[in-house]
Amino acid sequence: MAPKITVIGTGYLGATHAAAMAELGFEVLGLDVVPEKIELLSKGRVPMYEPGLEDLLRKHVAGIEGSSGRLRFTMDWAEVAEFGDVHFVCVNTPQKHGEYACDMSYVDSAMESLARELRRPALVVGKSTVPVGSAERLAARITELAPAGPEVELAWNPEFLREGFAVQDTLHPDRIVVGIRSEAAERTLREVYATPVAEGSPFVVTDFPTAELVKTSANSFLATKISFINAMAEVCEAAGGDVVKLAEALGYDERIGNKFLRAGIGFGGGCLPKDIRAFMARAGELGADQALTFLREVDSINMRRRGHMVELAREAVGADSSFLGKRVAVLGATFKPDSDDVRDSPALNVAGQIHLQGGQVTVYDPKGMTNAKRLFPTLGYADSALEAVRGADVVLHLTEWREFRELDPAVLGAAVARRLVLDGRNALDPSPWRAAGWTYRAMGRPRA
Repeated sequence: MAPKITVIGTGYLGATHAAAMAELGFEVLGLDVVPEKIELLSKGRVPMYEPGLEDLLRKHVAGIEGSSGRLRFTMDWAEVAEFGDVHFVCVNTPQKHGEYACDMSYVDSAMESLARELRRPALVVGKSTVPVGSAERLAARITELAPAGPEVELAWNPEFLREGFAVQDTLHPDRIVVGIRSEAAERTLREVYATPVAEGSPFVVTDFPTAELVKTSANSFLATKISFINAMAEVCEAAGGDVVKLAEALGYDERIGNKFLRAGIGFGGGCLPKDIRAFMARAGELGADQALTFLREVDSINMRRRGHMVELAREAVGADSSFLGKRVAVLGATFKPDSDDVRDSPALNVAGQIHLQGGQVTVYDPKGMTNAKRLFPTLGYADSALEAVRGADVVLHLTEWREFRELDPAVLGAAVARRLVLDGRNALDPSPWRAAGWTYRAMGRPRA
């Protein structure tokens, strides 16, 4: 008989995981402590934008006509404990206020609340990104609190979701990593992931520390690659080189590859920045801080890109010390395309800096407007790219949405005060913009 699955925490990770487990054929019960989330999800709706997720939810949420009925939601810890054989914990691990370290309070609370209700054998599976050493501590705490004691086991199964591709990454993962302590835990997780494993997804079995390190190591490597090409953009600007051509040449080297070699205003979001900082903090606690000192420069390069875009914009519009009297259009608010996530968004950070320096900033984003307005209510917002650029002295392209790549430069040119575009993502084709009379500039590229 297939195990019954629960998912603790129904944010971005949890909602996706719950829907995917139902799609794989399991009976699933999701839990959250926020009533509004439960109400929304129970109607087959999601509190965030993620392509394909709402359709998948509606396919399985109980009570929706035509659904499989395999997925329900609750706020009752006792119901979850009684229902589930495998409990996936998917709660958030934000950065602590005023520190680099990871805030484990949500994970600790979820694990303890669940453990107190576990009265029969079960497997608890952590999916949150946590400091190495957390699983060992949590396993002991669960055994201490659970009425079933040692019959409740912990495993660690880090997530590798990319926003915009979360459904695909869950159903067809490029690898499945499980940190376990027993053959029984491995058997259970192989059963849970039998479908993707049969399709060819590698199943990597490790100990707790290695499983915890995989996600933070992967994010640190990715952040390093992005900051490396951005550092090369700085050198290209000083030397008169073209970072796009440099990246193309580097990408043909099979030892390097061409992914994530697009220079621009850097990375953001709710994972990469806080994960590399938490990794540095944890290495310091372990006495291995020298091993990760390079991540400080990775972080510094990344943050420096935002200020550099502000400087490029100031230079472009001929402003001396402020943007007073200048109208600036910003295309993009989310930290990446195909998402409505504006957490630590480089685009909004640049827009906010220019606004604070006196610029009249108008922002447009295909999906992130609501969240952007909540975070930066004093910025101006438009309902379309055309409205955003109307009367602008400069247009900043800061999130690489497909919609922006497909804009007609001639149509936009008729609306602006000055045909000047700064490509903060090196994602636009300069030729049609220049052909339409625009001055096109990008980070790390020659001006002509």
